[in-house]
Amino acid sequence: MTRGCVVSAETTLIAALVALAFDAVVGYPDAIYRRIGHPVTWIGALIDALDRSLNRETWSPIVRRLSGVVALGLSVAIPVSIATAISWQLSNSIAGAIALGLLAATLIAGRSLYTHVRDVAEALERQGLVAGRAAVSRIVGRDSEVLDEPGVARAAIESLAENASDGVVAPLFWFLLLGLPGLVAYKAINTADSMIGHLTARHRSFGWAAARLDDLVNLPASRLSGLFFALAALMLPHGSPHGALTSMLRDAAGHRSPNAGWPEAAMAGALGLKLNGPRRYGGVMTSDAYMGNGRRDANAADIRRALRLALLAWAVMAAALLATWFSVRG
Repeated sequence: MTRGCVVSAETTLIAALVALAFDAVVGYPDAIYRRIGHPVTWIGALIDALDRSLNRETWSPIVRRLSGVVALGLSVAIPVSIATAISWQLSNSIAGAIALGLLAATLIAGRSLYTHVRDVAEALERQGLVAGRAAVSRIVGRDSEVLDEPGVARAAIESLAENASDGVVAPLFWFLLLGLPGLVAYKAINTADSMIGHLTARHRSFGWAAARLDDLVNLPASRLSGLFFALAALMLPHGSPHGALTSMLRDAAGHRSPNAGWPEAAMAGALGLKLNGPRRYGGVMTSDAYMGNGRRDANAADIRRALRLALLAWAVMAAALLATWFSVRG
């Protein structure tokens, strides 16, 4: 097909495999980040500008909520328009698929996530609790200075489970469904939620739409992520696919997030752990429900097992993509 045509399903599938492979092997090069930043930082700059211009403290809650809807719409529409224009310049060919895959890879965070969680395990193993707390503080929002070693390990595993869905499965899901514009739309919504979707005085009203839409767009991938963890547990030594499915179906609905509980509960069951539960944010203890019914005394070795489970889950996903590609070709 010629340029200016809709990207075919076969091209999209090849591009998804290229994106997964490139992210796994290379990731987003630091040299490029230092020179031009990252697509998410560009979207973040747009959201920050809209927050400063459209979120006025003197406005009523309803006006701030409506202005938040407008800000979210612009935060999605502008990058999606650019992504659509780029997509229409790509041909349905191997070269086009590779180019599309390289673009998509910039918005997948598997390698980065793996590295940050691995750093927590290495800090605990080599330098002890204080270093582990410092490493985990880079990936979680809870009060890390009060965590003991099992608490640090659980926090790292919980972050891995949740962000495996948000950073890998969900981007690929929307890419496969709606192409590069769908992937960019997802990342814009997810970035908006992380920046303004908070229950603070400034963002409770303004970020309402971002938080609600982020819950919606993460719904399918969170369930798929739990399923991938359960399938991956079949290949993990001493992993429990039955435990993953049981914990997910029993515990996920009790999580404060409508989505995070699914991958967290599945990972807890697969590894024989009990994750989530009460934790401290800003000096305030929460009463979060537990995910899984295993042991609470997690350690660096459990982080390593969780990382292997995540790699196997992504391999399952890649195998599914490859099988679909062969099916489409046939």
